[in-house]
Amino acid sequence: MDIEKEPVFKNKPDINILVVDDREDNLLSIEAILQKDEYNIIKANSGRAALKVLLTRHDFSLILMDVQMPDMNGLETATIIYERDKLKGIPIIFITAYSNDEEYIFKGYKMGAVDYIYKPINPELLRAKVSVFVDLYRKNDQLLSHEKRLLAANKSLQKQIEEGKRSQEKINLLNKQLIENNMHLKMVNEELDQFAYVASHDLQEPLRKIRVFSDKITTIKQDDKEVEKYLAKISRSSERMQLLINNLLHFSRHSVNSADFVKVDLHQLVKEVINELEVDIERSNTEIKLDPLPVICAVPELMRQLFYNLISNAIKFQRKDRQPVITISLENIDPDNSQIKEKYISGVPYYKISVSDNGIGFDAKYAEEIFMVFKRLHSYHEYEGTGIGLSICKKIVDKHHGYLTASGDLNEGATFVIELPDTSGVGKV
Repeated sequence: MDIEKEPVFKNKPDINILVVDDREDNLLSIEAILQKDEYNIIKANSGRAALKVLLTRHDFSLILMDVQMPDMNGLETATIIYERDKLKGIPIIFITAYSNDEEYIFKGYKMGAVDYIYKPINPELLRAKVSVFVDLYRKNDQLLSHEKRLLAANKSLQKQIEEGKRSQEKINLLNKQLIENNMHLKMVNEELDQFAYVASHDLQEPLRKIRVFSDKITTIKQDDKEVEKYLAKISRSSERMQLLINNLLHFSRHSVNSADFVKVDLHQLVKEVINELEVDIERSNTEIKLDPLPVICAVPELMRQLFYNLISNAIKFQRKDRQPVITISLENIDPDNSQIKEKYISGVPYYKISVSDNGIGFDAKYAEEIFMVFKRLHSYHEYEGTGIGLSICKKIVDKHHGYLTASGDLNEGATFVIELPDTSGVGKV
């Protein structure tokens, strides 16, 4: 029988985290790991105890929940939690000792989990993951506050229009302000949704590689060179995850400004991305043809994420009846001689970089839709992913004052064309 302990609430800080585990030592361990970050940790020793807490409190930034608990396990508890509208927005990270059961993990994600942490718990990994969702919670609070102010402003503007107390010129101005406020409100909400899913999407790949390389090490028989090789790959994947966390937070908090742009050797950068994807390339027997690429002014980590997403997509969406071939080519554009020169910055030359493959392609009618957030042309069971990778690419290219377009045919491959301004010799855009 569960003994449901009444939680002791301290003075409420701005961040509350609910930790659910049937073992007291696990609760104390997690509390100790997160203590230095000054979060308010609320503990519950069973699923029922957690539900009792959530009857009266809805202000949790995150729930950390053990999967294997007596009477009511973590998945069952999560199902009940997400049946309540007030609790649906609270992310849940499951804590489990089962790292290799993909069907079991899929059930958790389907239930609403945003991530998994595997036992024994890595303290730094736990703190890093928690900090991502805590920052998201704070960002959400700011956006909600901003939304209320915008709605109040809209209401005030609408009232002035309806009462007809202004001249026609003033009414036209108020209508314009109302439209701008509504557009900004929509953009703010889309940014929040995109950030939440980007965080959970891009953090999965380096974690998956860490697990794969760790499994390989356990099967190696006293081969120091092989062990050293896979330990190095684990280290690089960990570093990439840390870079992703830092840059996702930076990307979501601030607009890109001129100080972020530096000279970037795209050829060297793409070669590093190809090296990161070495395991997937070897497993799929993919051939990559790379033209010499230029040096441009850009934000390095955003460029890295752009090419990583495009190349990994080309590897993923391959045909089974032919060897995958990916071609990355370069073409110079002279805006002054272009037929559509009005879309380019006057006096600034452009580079056109194409990433082409001979994979499954797509119906040409979806050429615009594939850049929409969460748009998927294939089911989860056919190809893994969340449907946001290309929308991230589009946003990155937009922030570099460039253009990203796609073309393709079913079973004939796809081509993604990146047009970027060459500002390396004329100053930053």
